[in-house]
Amino acid sequence: MSPLPAPEPKGVPSLQDSNGNTHTHAQRLGIVTQGSLTKGIDVKLDGEVSIEEIAVGRFVTIQGASRRFFGVITDVTLAHTDDRLAQNPPDVSDPFIAQVISGTAAYGQLHVTPYLVLGADVEGKGPLPAKTVPPHFALVRTSDPKEVQLIFGDKDDKHIWIGSPLDMEEAPVCLDIDRLTERSVGVFGKTGTGKSFLTRIVLAEIVQKAKVVSLIFDMHSEYGWSHRSESKTEVKGLKQLFPSKVAVFTLDEAHTRGKGASADYVVQIPFDEVSSADIGTLAGVLNLNETQVQLAERFERKYKRGWLTRFINAEDLTEYASGSEHEGSVDALHRKLQKLSAFDFLKEKTPDDTVKRIIEYLDRGTHVVLEFGKYRNNLSAYILVANLLTRRIHEKYVERTEAALGKKGAEPNHLIIAIEEAHKFLSPSIAHHTAFATIARELRKYNVTLLIIDQRPSGIDTEVLSQVGTKITCLLEDEKDIDAVLAGQSGARELRAVLSKLETKQQALIFGHAVPMPVVVRTRTYDKDFYASLGILEDSERKARAKKDAEELFR
Repeated sequence: MSPLPAPEPKGVPSLQDSNGNTHTHAQRLGIVTQGSLTKGIDVKLDGEVSIEEIAVGRFVTIQGASRRFFGVITDVTLAHTDDRLAQNPPDVSDPFIAQVISGTAAYGQLHVTPYLVLGADVEGKGPLPAKTVPPHFALVRTSDPKEVQLIFGDKDDKHIWIGSPLDMEEAPVCLDIDRLTERSVGVFGKTGTGKSFLTRIVLAEIVQKAKVVSLIFDMHSEYGWSHRSESKTEVKGLKQLFPSKVAVFTLDEAHTRGKGASADYVVQIPFDEVSSADIGTLAGVLNLNETQVQLAERFERKYKRGWLTRFINAEDLTEYASGSEHEGSVDALHRKLQKLSAFDFLKEKTPDDTVKRIIEYLDRGTHVVLEFGKYRNNLSAYILVANLLTRRIHEKYVERTEAALGKKGAEPNHLIIAIEEAHKFLSPSIAHHTAFATIARELRKYNVTLLIIDQRPSGIDTEVLSQVGTKITCLLEDEKDIDAVLAGQSGARELRAVLSKLETKQQALIFGHAVPMPVVVRTRTYDKDFYASLGILEDSERKARAKKDAEELFR
């Protein structure tokens, strides 16, 4: 007697689309019942499909008559055909009654937002934005890994592998690295959702693959050298992964040496480089009012370069309080600005030009990480240094880019500037004082873009936020933050529900310039497997491989 054929794996039937393509890893979910292009598609869930296994954010395919539509589940609801079922629920303790009612009189319903379409008339062009809807009763199924690859690209030198769709660990979601770096990028999420780890993955892939350089203002010393994660495990910094491609600058050499490491350059900044605009960005942390900020601007116009050193060191403020200046305002400004004297990195004179050194490294294609050491929790130091250096570097980039247009020099390398606590620089009240707002509005005009990492996107100026090309968003719970991130995004109402239901760790909603459609991913883990994917081995693994190679060589 011949053996029976092996049963097909449950939940993984072989489905064919309208073009005859077989999808062996797809699961039928239900059929289209109604919907619209603007409001989305309603799907009646098949009776044998457990609604408890369906989560918002899941990637699905709708098979139309001649096209495939790709979309995201944005809502899951319970529905019924008779209102009396809600008023007088049946006795479902009887298995027969439960089986009869389930999927017929009472059923699950999915709401799907379609984003892309692929059909015979557009084959070869890749998926295009959906401008129509599938017909009634079109089959809805989970997407095949090959379809995910078709939409988001493959794990190659032109893409950043960021994670996998929900419930599809075998299918990589990749970001187009050129489109990602063309415009500014935002990584958002409340504290503890893994923004820093996600940012490390993006930066590491950029260092290895992209034709750009980065300047990273590393407030908490998380990106340059190794440090301990929340789980107390050691994670590698960019300098350890790419020692020849990354340079570490520091404001606190003792702190760097204390970690058993050495800095490539110790940053010192002369007082004369601090402008009134830099003082304006410190208004919130130094408790400066508008009158005091304007006072600093007038002193700079009057006393030119060196105004800050002269004002801070003045013992008699009579000269500054003469004329129309109010004595109380002058005294308050003097008292608050004297706090800057406590910063060891601010000097009367410096032996070298930090901005010149940074640009030299960037010109060589070396990425720069600036660590803050003992100033890691000092917001005044972080804002002052990040804004001052960015302002001067941006000025140099503008000069060099305009010179290149006049064929008087080469264009500088495209630069990405990464900043944490971005809302401190880009709030509506101080954005006009900062170089960051200018860079965001210019897009890539002068070869400089931003990578902003923040837990309070609602604190960022709306005009600046609208210029962020790609948004990688972990869980946000504050309504204002969710509204700010989704402002201007097509289908924002549907994505709102998806964003608010993300898990607290290793999940992110990605949308914008670098992806063809919004997608929820389970992000990669920043660990040994990630290092190995970059071609970087642990010491023990490297020694073991060397020993094996030696044994084979001298066998």
